[in-house]
Amino acid sequence: MRMDIILQLSEHGELNQSQLMSYCHLNNVQHKPIIDELVEKELIVRYEEPWGDQNKIIKYRVSEKGREIAKKIFEPYELLFPRSEDKK
Repeated sequence: MRMDIILQLSEHGELNQSQLMSYCHLNNVQHKPIIDELVEKELIVRYEEPWGDQNKIIKYRVSEKGREIAKKIFEPYELLFPRSEDKK
């Protein structure tokens, strides 16, 4: 799950909270603590952008630390064990 979050953000650059949850097939209530943990460990960055007069959009992107972890750990793992497409 954590790997998917970092990989989705790496692939898309930045995503708002709804997009991130949707792309990773996560439930906002159940999985928000995992996102918060990744922010706390500085693997992803959370920031807010103004939207309208009083609203804000929460967005996420991969930090440099997260990018380094992805290269060192996730990329070699994906090369050894690529994800298979669902067979129909």
